[in-house]
Amino acid sequence: MNIISLLLLQAGAAEADTLAEMLHEESSMSFFEVLSQGGILMIPLFVLSILAIYVIAERWKTVENSKMDVNSMLNNIESLLKSGSQKRAIQYCEEFDKPLARILKSGIRRLGRPIRDIEQAIHNAGKKEIYSLEKRMNWLATIAGVAPLIGFTGTVTGMIRAFMDIQSLQGNVNPSVLAGGIWEALITTATGLIVGIIAYGFYNFLIGKINRMVFELENASADFVDLLQAPSPKKKVEV
Repeated sequence: MNIISLLLLQAGAAEADTLAEMLHEESSMSFFEVLSQGGILMIPLFVLSILAIYVIAERWKTVENSKMDVNSMLNNIESLLKSGSQKRAIQYCEEFDKPLARILKSGIRRLGRPIRDIEQAIHNAGKKEIYSLEKRMNWLATIAGVAPLIGFTGTVTGMIRAFMDIQSLQGNVNPSVLAGGIWEALITTATGLIVGIIAYGFYNFLIGKINRMVFELENASADFVDLLQAPSPKKKVEV
């Protein structure tokens, strides 16, 4: 083995040692250190992730707190109305901070008016409650669409910088350095996709729960109107 071959082997071994040290340093980086390599676009992605968590937790809690025993409430209101206690029926509804209680209260307040007026009052109250249930869900849908786009933007800008570096060095670039720049650029895409997938999944999950809640409110409202239109036992005896 001549001197030139020996020098080449030593240079190759030195480069391999350097690459091994770089890989060891990268593998020993913490999760937050890896994320910090994504650049300035990681800031809006972080903000969107916090906002998504807030909306998911807040909407989930709202939907769960809106549940109540529909049959029990309708039976109690029916008993109070049959006893002629309209005021007590309203007070009973006010004891519950629930969408159904507020809807039924709006109908009870209009007892004595034509049934169409009562139905219209229930319909208007229902629209308000549905709007309240669906509030901020558009935020979650927006996050699900915007987060991946921000991630792709970060990757594109990172790749542009990488190729600009290649051009400035006239192609004399260490492949390990180029690979490091590329994986740093891909961090934004991975983060954006993760945030978008989570937001989209919980959006569909919460929309399903809200739709079930709306269906229950509509059924309960229809049952309440039927209850008001049902003839009383006294009238049957008189007939």
